Amino acid sequence: MTETGKDVSQTAADALAQDAAIVKARLERQARIETTRNPLPRVDYLCKVVGKSSDDAATVCLRYVPDKLLIQEDAFGIYLAALPETETLESLAAMVLDDLNNELVPRFLQICVTASRDGLDAGHAVLIEDRRPRWDNPALLSRLPGF
Repeated sequence: MTETGKDVSQTAADALAQDAAIVKARLERQARIETTRNPLPRVDYLCKVVGKSSDDAATVCLRYVPDKLLIQEDAFGIYLAALPETETLESLAAMVLDDLNNELVPRFLQICVTASRDGLDAGHAVLIEDRRPRWDNPALLSRLPGF
């Protein structure tokens, strides 16, 4: 094999190893999310849980409409404490949204990440949300601003 062939093979192997590490880290994060059974799965209602990022640089507020599972509040803090530091609030919000969508599978999920008041990013906030296709409850979602 030529040097170029070896370089390409090594680059491909490095890329696969990096992908495997990313998947492993994601699965380890998601394993920290503890859930419990929803006592009212037929009813749409809002849940709110708030916690701090691992480095106290941000507050993470989770609002969701559960389906079959609820997140255990104390486990949310443990999950946040185990998250890796991220470069941006946007990447933190996206990571939390992805993890919780996979573990909770809620009807509606909203994540608001706000920078701490004493940090360089004070005043910076990110709001990201997702919902199940064909799920809608305008009356319930209209209550989000005051919830």
